[in-house]
Amino acid sequence: LCCMLGAVRVRAEGRAGKDAGTAKPASDWRRRRGLVEWVQGSVCAACSAAVLVGAAVPLAHAETRLPPLDTDPKRCENAFTGNTLGMANAVSNKLLDLRACDLKGTNLSGISLPGALMSGADFSKANMTEVVMSKAYAVGGKFEGTNFANAVLDRVTFEKAILKNANFVNAVITGVTFSGADLTGANFDDALIGSQDAKNLCENPTLAGEARAQVGCRS
Repeated sequence: LCCMLGAVRVRAEGRAGKDAGTAKPASDWRRRRGLVEWVQGSVCAACSAAVLVGAAVPLAHAETRLPPLDTDPKRCENAFTGNTLGMANAVSNKLLDLRACDLKGTNLSGISLPGALMSGADFSKANMTEVVMSKAYAVGGKFEGTNFANAVLDRVTFEKAILKNANFVNAVITGVTFSGADLTGANFDDALIGSQDAKNLCENPTLAGEARAQVGCRS
């Protein structure tokens, strides 16, 4: 539609030149026509970009589709071995499906869990010091009292997770989602937190008291 309107404008501009009794030189009309055509092209490009962006918006809000639950009866034991292949981009040679696993109080110190599916799992009071979690999906997970000291948490989704009294001392936190998470009593002392992450954390109403100062909240 934008391009059609632009084309109509070009044709109208040409007719206006003829109806004016050729008062202006032909070269001037050609210059003006070229200018209008250039504007038309710019409008078309802008409209096309707007259409593409508009079409992409719904995809950004689409729900995450997870694979079917791994039927391996020993799948929860994979938490103790993890995976070290392609940690930065969560590329694994096996699916780390830890959904709904009961791993309360376990020792997972130093384990790499790239792309791990952890939604609904219970890691309460687990030792996860120096753990590496890249693109882990922990929506609704239980991490009450979990020790994340010196851990690397990169693009982890902790949405609606229970993180009461979790210890994030000296942890690296980048691109992590804490929306709807319960951070009551969490400790972020000396944690390295990205600026956007800090802003998002400060918007969480359960982050209170000393933890807000640790994160860098202004109020």
